[in-house]
Amino acid sequence: MSLAAAFNRSVSVRGQTLNAFRKTRVLFISSNTSEAERDKPPKKRWRRSHKSSILSDDKSWEERLADVVTPLWRLSYEQQLEVKQKQQETIMSQLLGHLSCDRSKPLFPVLPILPSPVREGYRNKSTFSINRGVDGNPKTVGFYVGTGKQRNIVCVSGDHLLNMPEKHKLVARCYQEFIRSSPLEPCLLFHTGGHWREVTVRTNALGHTMAIVYFHPQTLTPEEVALHKADLVEFFTQGPGSVCQLDSLYIQECTMTRCTHEDSPYQLLYGQPHIYEEVLGFKFRISADAFFQVNQSAAQVLYGTVRDLCVPNTEPGGVGRTLLDVCCGTGAIGITASPKVDRIIGIELIKQAVEDAAHNAALNKVLNCEFLSGKAEVVLPGLMSCLSSASGSLTAVVNPARAGLHYRVIRALRNQPTIRRLVYVSCKPDGEAMRNFRELCCDPDPKKKLTGEAFAPTLAVPVDMFPHTPHCELVLLFER
Repeated sequence: MSLAAAFNRSVSVRGQTLNAFRKTRVLFISSNTSEAERDKPPKKRWRRSHKSSILSDDKSWEERLADVVTPLWRLSYEQQLEVKQKQQETIMSQLLGHLSCDRSKPLFPVLPILPSPVREGYRNKSTFSINRGVDGNPKTVGFYVGTGKQRNIVCVSGDHLLNMPEKHKLVARCYQEFIRSSPLEPCLLFHTGGHWREVTVRTNALGHTMAIVYFHPQTLTPEEVALHKADLVEFFTQGPGSVCQLDSLYIQECTMTRCTHEDSPYQLLYGQPHIYEEVLGFKFRISADAFFQVNQSAAQVLYGTVRDLCVPNTEPGGVGRTLLDVCCGTGAIGITASPKVDRIIGIELIKQAVEDAAHNAALNKVLNCEFLSGKAEVVLPGLMSCLSSASGSLTAVVNPARAGLHYRVIRALRNQPTIRRLVYVSCKPDGEAMRNFRELCCDPDPKKKLTGEAFAPTLAVPVDMFPHTPHCELVLLFER
């Protein structure tokens, strides 16, 4: 998918070069923007009004849940895009306010938001919780309305949610039927006992389905746990749950809110260990705990955009072109960009994700990728010293979690003079990522050990990954 899709909000636009996009009329964030406008936080008035009315008596429970999970569901899709566009423009104006720059000319364009090709039922991963339902039944599977702080949590079925595919709803209904027939109680609070916890459903574009059940063993013996596992398998393979046609059924025995695979391995009870998804012509293996963008069709727009910004079609070719992929996950960005570069180096904390990334590269016969396991702030400084002596151009792409990048990662990237282009993908640019932006672009600061030449933002591209919600991904290009 080309960036040109932004300008006519069509999902079928033929590819164009990045050079053409810059000739198209877009909004420029300018250094002449008033201080009052720059410092103004993103408008969240509509959010506050929604929050205050979520539990109002004049709404059905379905409406209240929709207001929590998909707050923009009452707006047309065009109106949703307008809301998100304005929010991203305001965030970029805030960034501008922190930069030292020539105030006589515009700095960088914010392109119109790239729409999601699929707007309903787009989620390929959903996690359903268990709690008391509207009727008081503690074995209700759905999503929360209310808060634990106010002790007014009610679990409501998500069957009506616009972003939820039918297969996910079906698995949730069947899981609710199973736990209601089980002699074991649900685990609502760890200290009060109970066993059955939430269920995660993962699907791909072909409809293949993986279900992951989370279970608290409490004081049950391994033999007792094994009996309940067998009941779960029988229900989903031979009983009423067989209608789900699961390709994979996992369970994780977890005594904490969240456990990694290393803390408590995911146990395959039935079926295939993985499902597969295709993005931009490449095939990717999805494990039980692997990160993959929740909207496959929009992920193609996102990764195509990132690839074009990392290595524009207008850039002259040459040997020694290296792409450094920080927080690489299962390798999607690097692998989809691999035909345009000579070398991909990915860094990822989660070992299982690194294994998936290596498998995905081999699966697609991509030979120019290597993936390193460890904390980016530990791996990157040493890697930079090796890369600094290598010839050729070096581009970095980072796609961190909402918490942003560790300051040591920013320092290593900033102080590596061979990195002339950096692409930052953020799902929350007004959060901790803003600190990263400022440290990439500020004047050299010896006290913070930011001694390298400053980057400057040159292009921002919002991508709508989450229709009916206020969230989107922002792809921000920095150059120096």
